Amino acid sequence: QLQLVESGGGLVQPGGSLRLSCAASGGTLDDYVIGWFRQAPGKEREGVACISKRGLALYYIDAVQGRFTISRDNAKNTVYLQMNSLKPEDTAIYYCAADGSLTITTHAMCRTKSGDYWGQGTQVTVSS
Repeated sequence: QLQLVESGGGLVQPGGSLRLSCAASGGTLDDYVIGWFRQAPGKEREGVACISKRGLALYYIDAVQGRFTISRDNAKNTVYLQMNSLKPEDTAIYYCAADGSLTITTHAMCRTKSGDYWGQGTQVTVSS
């Protein structure tokens, strides 16, 4: 069974950067579309960025477009989320998820918040 572990969260000032990692074990990550999701206190979980199995298709929500970059290194079984120009409204718990469906697209995964496997999350706090 695939297991996902997020890391890289923390406290950062507005305008700062963080890089989140999602490391997989128990399976081969390139069998899955991967997404990064976040949930802020009192809000619903939302898809932030999703990447196709070979990394050729990317999807971002408007709120992070141009500031966040999702990437994957299948040889290392790891997916990354580089977050730049962070804002207080980016504060949330960030989760990664893996979807093994043969037909899921990055857009669909992020919009429907689908996922066969989920990590436990890492806290990102943007505050001065």
